[in-house]
Amino acid sequence: MKHRLALVLSLVLAAPAAPVVAQEEGDGRSLMEEGLHLFMDGLRREMEPAMDDLRDFAERAGPSMRSFFQEMGPALAEMMDEVQDWTRYFPPEMLPNGDIILRRRPEPEPGPEPEAEPETDAQPPAGPTDI
Repeated sequence: MKHRLALVLSLVLAAPAAPVVAQEEGDGRSLMEEGLHLFMDGLRREMEPAMDDLRDFAERAGPSMRSFFQEMGPALAEMMDEVQDWTRYFPPEMLPNGDIILRRRPEPEPGPEPEAEPETDAQPPAGPTDI
């Protein structure tokens, strides 16, 4: 019984080292590195059209976005300083005349007051306790 336990234990301890030696490729990369390289290469090829579209959009929209942030940046920063909890507002609305408004949500009605918790600093009664 002890021999079987020793054999199983030695196989379990030696098993992780065997695949590492067997994974080496001719160019010095392990199978894991080669698999990661193939995965990333495939991902890059699949994403290339979307990345080209994004690059074209950025080239078209970049100058107008830059001027928008130069003009509106200080006003947006001031608004961000004043509004502390955005969950208290509805999403922005654009009026027919072009104005953008932020409507505040109504204040929640106060619910019933929670019951006062019993004091936990009270000393337990002296003597035995019947259960």
